[in-house]
Amino acid sequence: MISPNLLILYVGNPAASGRFYEALFERAPVAQSPGFVAFRFDNGLGLGLWATTANDFVSAGTGNRSEIAIVVDEDAEIDALHEKWKAAGVTIEQPPFTAVFGRTFVALDPDGHRIRVCPPDK
Repeated sequence: MISPNLLILYVGNPAASGRFYEALFERAPVAQSPGFVAFRFDNGLGLGLWATTANDFVSAGTGNRSEIAIVVDEDAEIDALHEKWKAAGVTIEQPPFTAVFGRTFVALDPDGHRIRVCPPDK
């Protein structure tokens, strides 16, 4: 069975994006180089931040049409996380509201990648 374990976001400045995600996730990266920063999470998932200026970077794609989803159990926790990130200067693209799947909001990283906070599937 195939089991994806790494997401990669292409970023303009891996060091700056690494600092952003380190503050957001409240954990240090597990690897860093001038062109790449990596995080590992308790559930086994990894997040890589790869420089779009790297010599071996090739992509015809543009835009940020995907999301990182962070599942939070309670509505009050979702609202509290929104307030915490907003106070820390994180750009909020969509403030908290109740969608068909529950309470949610969307933040943006320094490159405009979307970070959705939402409840678990019921």
